[in-house]
Amino acid sequence: MRYLTYLAIGVFFGIVMFKSEAASWFRIYEMFQFGSFHMYGIIGSALVLGIIGVQVIKRKKIQPIDGSAMSLHPKENSIIRYFIGGIIFGLGWALSGACPGPMYVLVGAGFPSILIVIFGALVGTFLYGAIKKYLPH
Repeated sequence: MRYLTYLAIGVFFGIVMFKSEAASWFRIYEMFQFGSFHMYGIIGSALVLGIIGVQVIKRKKIQPIDGSAMSLHPKENSIIRYFIGGIIFGLGWALSGACPGPMYVLVGAGFPSILIVIFGALVGTFLYGAIKKYLPH
């Protein structure tokens, strides 16, 4: 039953992403050209909702479904790793025209060529996991 709930939430998220044009290559291109506020509005509202959600979880001491203690630890203050990671993520986003969420939405919308991008993302994730211990964190 739990997996059906996750599936329903994922389908709802995909519909919202597609209908809001957040998965549109044109909208992403427009954002990187600073031609429209559309995507910045979507990203900004997600950021604000995320901040509010984390604060509610912390203040109300909300626990996960399994009853274990929630562990929200502050991240290390390291500018360089976020800077390099952001550049790599942004380059991949700009080159492929999709970030991880919309990639799956585009498959569901009938764009099979995005499977090449998904394959590349999975290979990149695997490679990162393989060399993670050698990287400065």
